[in-house]
Amino acid sequence: MLKKELDRAIGQSTQRLHKVAVPPVKYWLQRYVEMRDEEDSDVQRTLKEAKEYPPRIKLLKALREDGTWQISKQRKMAEDAGPGQPYGWTYITILRNLYWLYEFRTDPDEGYVEQALDKILSWQDDEGYISGPTADTFPKPHYNGMALSILLRYGRKKTDSQVSRIIDWLMKMQRSDGGWTLPYIEDMKYLPEHKHLKLDEFTELVRSGKARKYDPADYGDIPSCLWTTIGVIRGMSWIYDNSRIADVRRGGSFVLDGFFKKNYHATFYHSEKNWTILKFPTYFGSGLTALDSLLYTGFGPNEPRMEKPIRWLLGARSKDGFWYQTDRPHALNDQWITVTALMVLAYYSSKF
Repeated sequence: MLKKELDRAIGQSTQRLHKVAVPPVKYWLQRYVEMRDEEDSDVQRTLKEAKEYPPRIKLLKALREDGTWQISKQRKMAEDAGPGQPYGWTYITILRNLYWLYEFRTDPDEGYVEQALDKILSWQDDEGYISGPTADTFPKPHYNGMALSILLRYGRKKTDSQVSRIIDWLMKMQRSDGGWTLPYIEDMKYLPEHKHLKLDEFTELVRSGKARKYDPADYGDIPSCLWTTIGVIRGMSWIYDNSRIADVRRGGSFVLDGFFKKNYHATFYHSEKNWTILKFPTYFGSGLTALDSLLYTGFGPNEPRMEKPIRWLLGARSKDGFWYQTDRPHALNDQWITVTALMVLAYYSSKF
């Protein structure tokens, strides 16, 4: 019954999206909703159009030889006044723009994409994580998950020494319930001796070496962060590594148990409303992002906990066949949200 509902909705929405889709959206629609082969003549024609898509060309041309994009003077001043790159907007801009260039069908040998990937890896800490981007200087697993996904999407290998060190650090940070937290802020900060400190006071305590040595195993009584976990498994799902999949699926199981629920941690998407808001860009934390991550981690119709979120996504579809960010339509944003929703539903349906 559910498969019939899905296939009917997918067919109707695909037909309607085709009429208005910009070239890169049409590419993803053809390849991962209609499941056409890459060598299909229509797909090849769409791919050519995507390569000529003006926003792609503009973004690629703006990428500088050092692997960075220019940021505003105000953001640059704030970045320079802080602890220095990658703590600031330069790193965030690289991640976001590389994400979009990939969505626009950009190859790693175009422009200075390889230099941008090298720039990310140049910031790698001795422990394996990529530092930044927030000024508190604490490592962020979800940003490392995003960096990992971008590196792998552009062809860097999971066996590359720097890439494997990111993976190893993320797995080292996995907690007993299967999930991840923001280190220090979402675990050590809850200790009785720290919970009344202001964040800057706590940060200085850690920086000065006056806090205890950090080990995630010491905080098993504190639940992991749902949205941090989603960010990590979103990156880990790209490694296609059977030796890791059991641990990654433990993270996915933690997310499924918390789907539609309030996040324990007030520091990161605390409200349960975040699950049912369709956000743009679609990598922002939402139920749609979670489903995308879960599916590519191996959860499908054989997992009973998936049906309720899938039915929610199906029910979020408007009468005209599109998924909308808000009640006020945004022609381009809603195309990307719609094609992402369709890819999730099509992939789920294909597993019946």
